[in-house]
Amino acid sequence: MAAPFRSLVEDYPRYLKSFELFLERSSEHQCMQDFIHNTLPDILASIGGGRSVFNVMGVGSGAGEIDLEMLAQLHLKHPHVKVDNEVVEPSNDMLHKYKVRVSTTPDLDHINFTWNKMTASEFEKHWQEKNPGKKMDFIHMIQMLYYVKDPEATVSFFRSLLHKDGKLLIILVSGESGWGKLWTTFKEQLCYTEISQCITTGDIKTFLNTEGIPYQNYELLSQMDITECFTDGDQVGELLLDFLTEVIEFSKNAPEDLKKGVLDLLRHPDCSKEVDGRIIFNNNLGVLVVEP
Repeated sequence: MAAPFRSLVEDYPRYLKSFELFLERSSEHQCMQDFIHNTLPDILASIGGGRSVFNVMGVGSGAGEIDLEMLAQLHLKHPHVKVDNEVVEPSNDMLHKYKVRVSTTPDLDHINFTWNKMTASEFEKHWQEKNPGKKMDFIHMIQMLYYVKDPEATVSFFRSLLHKDGKLLIILVSGESGWGKLWTTFKEQLCYTEISQCITTGDIKTFLNTEGIPYQNYELLSQMDITECFTDGDQVGELLLDFLTEVIEFSKNAPEDLKKGVLDLLRHPDCSKEVDGRIIFNNNLGVLVVEP
């Protein structure tokens, strides 16, 4: 069947605009920062095996804001350690923003940054040719497994790079979130691209459990105000709907019955709650800390 819609990731400027709006409207970064400051330090305390240099890797690092928060916590736990940090990010724009952020952030002298402008699958090939034996102490993949063709193979490859005391951190939307309900209900209509865009931590947990791979699981409470989605023609609402469905101009391009079905579900208590007349979507995240 021919794809009925164009995926939002095909229109990078519109994707970026809708993503920035999503961050503004949601508590996504706040709940990640809470996790990084309150839970991650104890996880980082157990890595490194007393080595003087830690190998760290960010896969799909974006503009680096969350990366630098994690690196700061790593430094607090291991103040005398130097860090080799591999950054994997396919977007020129995001890499540029990350480099600017590094140049304006103090006290990063202990970190050596290596910039890899490539996708996860390109990096996998590059790494196998360049560093087949090198092992990592900490790898993080935050909100990026939606953009690969085979998430299970991607997790398996990066897990294979870990030292025996290393950790692989994965953050995705939770299977119990509104996203999980939306994708379960409308998977056929919305999740048709080569990439695995409609994936949650529930899917990854099923894979890890089947393979007998040990991991720790955390749920991060997060929400997003989607009130404008229900006002026909509202520009903010249309951008948010694009982000939720991952479809370019969903409200203009979707058949009426699909549009109605999506809007009804987004308003349903399984996905959202009403607070002071606003529609608040369940944007909960799942964190998986995978063992070697």
